[in-house]
Amino acid sequence: MVKAVCISEFGEVEALKWEDVEVGDPGPGELRLRHTAIGFNFLDIAVRKGIYPVLPALPSVLGTEAAAVVEKVGDGISGINVGDRVAYAATMPGAYAEARLIDASQVVLLPDGISDEVAAASMLKGMTAEYLIHRCYSARTGETALVHAAAGGVGLFLCQWLAAKGVRVIGTVGSDAKKETILANGADHAVNYKTENFQEIAREVTEGIGVDVVYDSVGKDHYERSIDSLCPRGYMVNFGNSSGPLPLIDSVELNVKGSLFFTKASMRFYQLSRRELENSAATLFEAIAGGELKTVIGQRYKLEDVGVAHTDVAEGRTTGSTVFTI
Repeated sequence: MVKAVCISEFGEVEALKWEDVEVGDPGPGELRLRHTAIGFNFLDIAVRKGIYPVLPALPSVLGTEAAAVVEKVGDGISGINVGDRVAYAATMPGAYAEARLIDASQVVLLPDGISDEVAAASMLKGMTAEYLIHRCYSARTGETALVHAAAGGVGLFLCQWLAAKGVRVIGTVGSDAKKETILANGADHAVNYKTENFQEIAREVTEGIGVDVVYDSVGKDHYERSIDSLCPRGYMVNFGNSSGPLPLIDSVELNVKGSLFFTKASMRFYQLSRRELENSAATLFEAIAGGELKTVIGQRYKLEDVGVAHTDVAEGRTTGSTVFTI
């Protein structure tokens, strides 16, 4: 038996239970992992509440991202051995546990230069940033990007990576303290959306033209002003809805406001093969090892204190990535 954070019903933090679970031995194509560090992602809250588009059958262990050591290897697996350090951003939950079974196709080997904590804090968030700026909309030198939730885990990776590409970055945050964080991580302009109008600032910074791309994980609350921040033929890239779902997209509005492009991006459609997963992880690890990116771990919690972490994140008290320790 191992300890895990489970839910038997969807709901608030009270639904989270610290329980004993049976893991068992891996079947064909599976690995048994012993977790060494576990990542938090905002989608964990959405799953807990039952509002994420793809939900697990209940009861379920939460969490999708972790670093681990391989304890056992199922039949039919090559290239991964007992004792190997691995990391993953899985398609289904199970990471909020001391150990788990997982399909070997979802894990990647960790390079020696990447620590377990960095991997746990980076896999989902870093690979999200990777596909957004390299394969969803590849921002170019001299362009301007508006990044929402810029002080979060994905947001800080976006700011750093875009800056390294020579892109001018306008980041939005929810407090003045977080403005300093993003300015230290690649943003050229920081906007407190609670006290400042990011649409007006985007227009001012671009001399009335508008930004080339918006990377948005906020959703409903920022949508209209984000659309109005874009230049003609600009790209609205939505990859999350922390404030609630977007309104129905009006194609006529996109046309009238500048022949704009809109995409609802999801990592699972940018990792349709094992090769895409490996390439994305390799690009991320190389950027971290080479100093192009740094993983900002803003806070750490013991796994059994997961309810405190969920509350802190939901109330905007965190910065950067959050890691659970075992």
